[in-house]
Amino acid sequence: MEIREATVEDLPAVMTVFDGAMLATDVDAVREAIDRGDLLVAATEGRVLGACLLAGEEIDAVAVRRARRDQGIGAALVEAAADRRGRLVAEFDPRVRPFWASLGFEIEPADEPERYRGVRE
Repeated sequence: MEIREATVEDLPAVMTVFDGAMLATDVDAVREAIDRGDLLVAATEGRVLGACLLAGEEIDAVAVRRARRDQGIGAALVEAAADRRGRLVAEFDPRVRPFWASLGFEIEPADEPERYRGVRE
């Protein structure tokens, strides 16, 4: 598996991954992130397994294909983002809190009810 910046050819597969995780992502915003180098993908043999959408130091979305979850792919994407950005911020719901905590994020309640905010320096 390799972690790399996404290309425009990856866009359909990335949108499938985000849609499969029920993440509200806009195709135009994802395309712009590709142009800026702010979209990372985990791929093997040309197949996109997961994606991480960045906006500065914020992780706007991270998702992995359902059949490939719990294999360290999401963690590898976040680690690659940390290598590029240093400080990372993510906002998420309680069901994925253990994932973010396992990656060393300091977690606190977010402004919205039933949401958390994590920061990793």
